[in-house]
Amino acid sequence: MTVEDTTDETTEHSEDETGERDDGEPKGRPDGGERAAENDDDAELTHVDETGDVQMVDVGSKPDSKRRAVARGEIHLSASTIGAIRDDAVEKGDVLATARIGAVQAVKHTWETIPMCHQIPITNVDTDFDVREDRVALTVTVETTGKTGCEMEALEGVTTGLNVVWDMVKAAEKDESGQYPGTRIDGVEVLTKEKRRVEESD
Repeated sequence: MTVEDTTDETTEHSEDETGERDDGEPKGRPDGGERAAENDDDAELTHVDETGDVQMVDVGSKPDSKRRAVARGEIHLSASTIGAIRDDAVEKGDVLATARIGAVQAVKHTWETIPMCHQIPITNVDTDFDVREDRVALTVTVETTGKTGCEMEALEGVTTGLNVVWDMVKAAEKDESGQYPGTRIDGVEVLTKEKRRVEESD
């Protein structure tokens, strides 16, 4: 899958309910590098009210925008397991096809598993698996038109998709004592987050 170049799109440079700039970069990370300081006194917890109780952010007054988020992660596997995936020789069945279904299902049900997430209309989900010598990388792209972003949906798609891969190959990954010494999921991150105004002609 090739991520589209959206540099020519009209982008709103304002902060949304997550405290992030909606130009695709988190606040404090203009170049995707350094994160904002943990002791930033200006940081605001928008999911907590003045009494300390958790709350869902009210986005009712926000205009609808076209939004897109891309997340990725990877699962490290043994060379023999990678070979079985490539040869479609895993006993449980087609690993990547099953993981793709799991990723899409997770995207659609994110609001049910993350307590303060809004239920949003998902307009598109793309999944891209990259099978390498010692790992499987998964990139999930989510698109929506609405009042809040879809980066949590993209992250849920990645983590669930990789969990499904693990479940499909766990018999091959166990050692003699039933442990998983070399299997791990890591590198889960949001690559991009974008927003642009909905034009009347769209």
